This record gives sequence, C-alpha cells and structure tokens, in this order.
Amino acid sequence: MRIEMKEEVSQYIHLERATEILKDMVKIYSPYFQEKQIMEYVHDWLKQRGMDAMYHRYHEKKVTNFRGINVVGRMKGQDEGPHVLLNGHLDSVEICEGWTKDPLGAEVENGKLYGVGSVDMKAGCVAIMMAVEAFVNTVEKFNGEILYTFVSDEEGPYGLGTDALLLDGITDYADVAIITEPSGTFSGNPFPCLCLGARGGWVYTVTTYGKSAHAATPERGIDAVEEAAKLMMALKETELKEDPKLGKGSIAVIDFNGGGAACSVADKASFTVFRHTVTGEDLSYLRNEVDKAAKKAGLKGTYSMKFRDAPHPENGGFHPYTVSESNPYTRAIKESIREVTGTEPTIDYFPSIGDFNYLGSRAKLPTYVFGPEGGNFHTSDEYVDLESIVKTSEVIYDYLKKILT
Repeated sequence: MRIEMKEEVSQYIHLERATEILKDMVKIYSPYFQEKQIMEYVHDWLKQRGMDAMYHRYHEKKVTNFRGINVVGRMKGQDEGPHVLLNGHLDSVEICEGWTKDPLGAEVENGKLYGVGSVDMKAGCVAIMMAVEAFVNTVEKFNGEILYTFVSDEEGPYGLGTDALLLDGITDYADVAIITEPSGTFSGNPFPCLCLGARGGWVYTVTTYGKSAHAATPERGIDAVEEAAKLMMALKETELKEDPKLGKGSIAVIDFNGGGAACSVADKASFTVFRHTVTGEDLSYLRNEVDKAAKKAGLKGTYSMKFRDAPHPENGGFHPYTVSESNPYTRAIKESIREVTGTEPTIDYFPSIGDFNYLGSRAKLPTYVFGPEGGNFHTSDEYVDLESIVKTSEVIYDYLKKILT
C-alpha cells in the first residue's frame, strides 16, 4: 500500500495535476532537435509558480551544427549541504507507424495516458516539476542545493543537452543525481524499480577491402561483401565478458553497405555495429575484439575499423557505470521508495544508454535511474501509468526532504 503524503504536499502532487500537466506536454510534439516549444512550456510553468528557471543555450558546431536549449533552475538552502541534481529529457523519438491512438492526443484510458514521449520521458519530467514545486512551497529551511535540469537531444545521437551541462560546468558541484527515466519499463521490472547503473554503448563501422573481378569468374577476385559477412558472423560468435552487476554486453549489426556494381565482385563493403558494453570494455578492448574476429574469419583481404565521428572525444559513446548499494545516497533513496510506496524496490541495472551514463561516468556522480512505469517506448501506442507518476514525484520529494533538511 502507498503511504499517504501530508495534506499540504498533496496540494501539489496528485493524480489530476499530473494528468493535466502531462496532457499539455504530450500534445507538444518535440522530437530531438525540435524542442523549442516544449522548453518554453516548462520554463514558463516554473516561472509562473515563482520558481527559478533559465534557458541554457548551446551550439554544437562540429558534427550537427545544432543550436539547442535546456531549462535549468536552482534552489539554494540556508547552509552547506548536498547538491542534488534532478535531470530529465523533454525530447522524444519521432512518431512511427502503427499507432491506434492519436500520438499527440494524450488520451486517458484505464489509468494510462497514451502519446509519443509519454513514458519516455515526459512523465518523469512532470514528476520532477511537481516535486520541486511541492518542496519550495512546504519546506521553509534546508541545506545544500537542488539543481533541476530539463534537457534536449537525449534521444539524438550524442545526448547534446546533458553533454552541454557538463561542458559548461553547470553540474560541477553536484553530489548526487536522479534521472526519472522509466527504470522498470526498460529493465522489465514492475514499479518501483531502482537502477544503480547502466551498460555503455559505442557505434563503429568496419570496412572490408577485396579485389574486383567479373562476376563470371569470381575466383579471380576477393569478394568484399563475402568478407564482411564472414567477419560479421565471427563477431556474433564472440564470447562476451560478464560483469557481476551489468551482465553481458551485446553486439548488434545495425547497417550494411556493399556491392552494387553490375556483374562485378565487390571490392569494398562495410557494416555498422552498435556495441553495448560493460565495465572494462573500452575502445582498445573493442578494437582487439574486432581483430580477433577477423583472424577467426580467415579474411583474404584487409579491413579497417572506425568509431563514429563525434563533437568531442568525451561524447563519442557512453561508458558503463555502477553505484554501490552501500552508498549512503543509495540507502536514502531506497528508504524513500519504501516509505512512499510501502514496497521494497527491485534493484536492477539499465540495459541501454542515456544521459545517466554521462553523469555516472564523466561527472562521476552516484546516479540513480528511477521513474514511472508504462510501455511501448520507441514504438506505437506508447503509454504511462498515471498513478506511478504521482508515486515517483512523492519519492523525489521525500528524498529531497530526507537528505537536505
């Protein structure tokens, strides 16, 4: 059973309010690189309620030439104390085929709200918004600081919004971070689920080089397409390293290019891999992995491997990270989850990548992923359980009060 919040807090955190705010936000289409309107909505929502909010603008010049916007706010306490970072992304994936409901209609049915970006992760942002408003209106004195950041381009290729927060020093003094991604939804656990880390991920392309020949006499050449196929299969047979917390990584071929010349053996082919990683699998490890697979495949020609171009070395990919269960911040958030929901949280680790990787590895913060539950993320008929938004917000409020007062 859920432990009821005090009446003064429930003025700000309740089901009708969560539904109202999320409806507004889902109706604003905000795929990555198109977040201006949703940023304005959240900025104005905070300002209208007397909370600190400013636009944080950035410009990525090297690869995307994207000019992005984040919304950032701070609440400073009366004395020294922990600096808590609350982070959520306001962008979504693009609308895909197959929807049976209006993807921007924010329809509510049986306690679920449907819409693109509903669970991933506008619902988590709503939870932060309500928790921060409740805190500023019900807590008179506290120590430390609350930094809340609503970012762009998490769904894009480089996580440029949170990347810019780190590059511009906005997160420099943070001690702990909570990201309200749908933790249980991604890891396959019921609410409440607390993720104490995540696998990493890198993208690379392997190019095989052969020798052109007439298709009537292929034995006179070296077929680069065949070489690529052999190397792909050898890679798929790789024995992956297992981490006691994160499990094993994964190798997924996500693109292939090669051949196409009329009646000729291809002299060049390439394929692209998305490689989820665990602790210890760095770039040199992945290069060595490809070299071993190439040797096993017995290639006749040559090959090369290249990681994707990136704005700067730190955001070419995502490093894995974990947080200890004995960390005091871990004990505190587990206690808040128990007290608010009446349930012991399932402890798990996020199977894929996100802004939490930057905070957990680059900023080296104990970074927790905890958010509402739902389903169909990144596909048609995405939805979120509305009651879980309220519970998530209550947990954040309780956690802030527990460690800052």
